[in-house]
Amino acid sequence: MNSKHVVVLDIISLTPELLEDPELTPNIQKLLKEGQHAKVKPVFPAVTGTMQATYITGGNPSEHGIIANGIPDRDYKEITVWNQTMIPMQGKKIWEKLKEQDPEATTSILFWQFSKLSTADYVVTPAPIHLEDNTILWCDSKPRDLYGRLREKLGEFELSSFWGPLASIKSSEWIAKAAVDVLEEYKPRLSLVYLPNMDYQSQRHGPDSEQARQSVRELDRVVGEFVEDLEERNLKEDTQLVILSEYAFRPVHRPIHINQILNENGYVSVKEVQDMDFLDLEMCRAFAMADHQLAHVYIPHEEDIHSVKKLLEDTPGIAEVWGEEEKRAHHIDHERSGELIAIAESDSWFVYYWWLNNERAPEFAHTVDIHRKPGYDPVELFVDMDTKKIPLDTEKIRGSHGLPPRSEEDLVSLIVTGEDVNLPSQLEASEVHDLLLRLSLQKSEKSIHS
Repeated sequence: MNSKHVVVLDIISLTPELLEDPELTPNIQKLLKEGQHAKVKPVFPAVTGTMQATYITGGNPSEHGIIANGIPDRDYKEITVWNQTMIPMQGKKIWEKLKEQDPEATTSILFWQFSKLSTADYVVTPAPIHLEDNTILWCDSKPRDLYGRLREKLGEFELSSFWGPLASIKSSEWIAKAAVDVLEEYKPRLSLVYLPNMDYQSQRHGPDSEQARQSVRELDRVVGEFVEDLEERNLKEDTQLVILSEYAFRPVHRPIHINQILNENGYVSVKEVQDMDFLDLEMCRAFAMADHQLAHVYIPHEEDIHSVKKLLEDTPGIAEVWGEEEKRAHHIDHERSGELIAIAESDSWFVYYWWLNNERAPEFAHTVDIHRKPGYDPVELFVDMDTKKIPLDTEKIRGSHGLPPRSEEDLVSLIVTGEDVNLPSQLEASEVHDLLLRLSLQKSEKSIHS
């Protein structure tokens, strides 16, 4: 039976620049001495859903169909953000390819996107149960009793520490400890582990803030404790660690209320219900699915495309507006993509709000409700202590990401421990998939020949 493992720690926004400061990352520096480092060029858009889908399938957005953190359903006139199921992701998954070549090889996934209904062997992913008066904090798992056993040992996974105004290092601490338990019990050949901590303060305070630097120190500590746990359980020698990242943050100070601009110009349609303006997507002539520094703009009637494009091109903070030619050039010409894609200036980001008066915002706008909002809402990282609601204050956001990678500052880090790999200085994101598959299969070969 194979005893070798590849564990991938997906650490948000770990850039080569951060690795140049040993005071921030002493534990990661130790791993770097045991292995090699390469820079990774993200796909566009450089957001979690798209990047993880590329790592999982090895394809571009035009192939796997995850064109952002949100997915439109043109038939049902709906937009779903943060879809957790594997269903929308097209193409063969890395764990499926691994099992094809070695039927005994298994894979675990902890807290990556698209984990529900996954064909992977072992899974832990958030799955809160919303009741009328409260929410049961729970996680789906495979096998089904896995989360219950982790919960007994580690305590309940606090969903509020994973996202929202209370998001903190606690979520990454819990996930890292759970990953060691899963590794020890099930011995998966490949483990994909998501550690989100460095995401929060970069958005709240900016990537260059002291709060963001402190989040790097916190995550580095978690990595050090993870390695110590491997050593204490005699797992380190048989485990090859891969530290991987997804995107680099840019400082921002200018929110672009793209749907309010479309609304003011007669393109967005709303339903007025109990003094609130709800989106009427069926009747909209144009609507933008805002996601960090890009927005997919859906325009059902071809005759409106030119005028919408002109309107957006004249909007301060918007650097480019792509049509079909640009979408093909950036490998995002998928049927789910908007007729147009708006790209923000480096210092700007897109807001999903469509209402023209905050007093008419739907109630869910003031809550952490990632699935009901048809766009990404980083303001959920804040709370008004007087009202206990999410403030509709977009000026608070100081960091964002997602732009097309065009310079060194857009690259992220990849670290692989061990001597059995020769990394180039830079890889495309799609090439990381091939590397992870190759490493996992090498473990099989070594076991067979040992």
